[in-house]
Amino acid sequence: MKAVVFDMDGVIFDSETLVFRMWKVVAEKYGVADIEETCRACLGINATVTREIFFERYGQDFPYDKYAKEASLMYHEKYDGGRLPVKPGVRELLKFLKEQEKKIALASSTRTATVVSQLKDAGIFDFFDVVICGDMVKRSKPAPDIFLKACSELGTEPAKAYVAEDSYNGIRAAHAGGLRPLMVIDTLPANEEMREISEAVFESLLEVREYLKEKSEIHA
Repeated sequence: MKAVVFDMDGVIFDSETLVFRMWKVVAEKYGVADIEETCRACLGINATVTREIFFERYGQDFPYDKYAKEASLMYHEKYDGGRLPVKPGVRELLKFLKEQEKKIALASSTRTATVVSQLKDAGIFDFFDVVICGDMVKRSKPAPDIFLKACSELGTEPAKAYVAEDSYNGIRAAHAGGLRPLMVIDTLPANEEMREISEAVFESLLEVREYLKEKSEIHA
């Protein structure tokens, strides 16, 4: 192992459930059906593809931009400024990787400005050697572009990089790029496909730390 690449939402931050919560408020206000199922379909992908999924499900006249802005404003009002909950084990794992002199990247489908501000607010931005965001690549997950770009900028072969991901699209992207996917459970269960293409499945990043610690001891 030379590097670990992290997804952000649902892995670093407990943000997926909070986004769902904001969309539920909007959906109840405007009578939008099956919003939780739609949000789940959008996990791990960028804003452009998310928009397309909403149009496919609710029609081309669906006021996505208006509703998304409303949900986003509520989210940022509640959780900006360091109030976004960090997932258990984040700091422990990042510190361990630094001690082991491993390279660390972030590869998130979220836009750059949001990613940078949230990492800085949480006080963990400086742990990352490279930060790649959804507006830096053309194709969204499940295409492997964002992970391959992260590896390229780290100077690491994909086969020597682990990926910590919670979404199906993220795991698929890591697998397609030849990286080593580690699924960390958040809002989605590990189905048969995920267990087949992931190297391992974990309940938290604390478990990931122990797993990588064991690996480093074996290869020491």
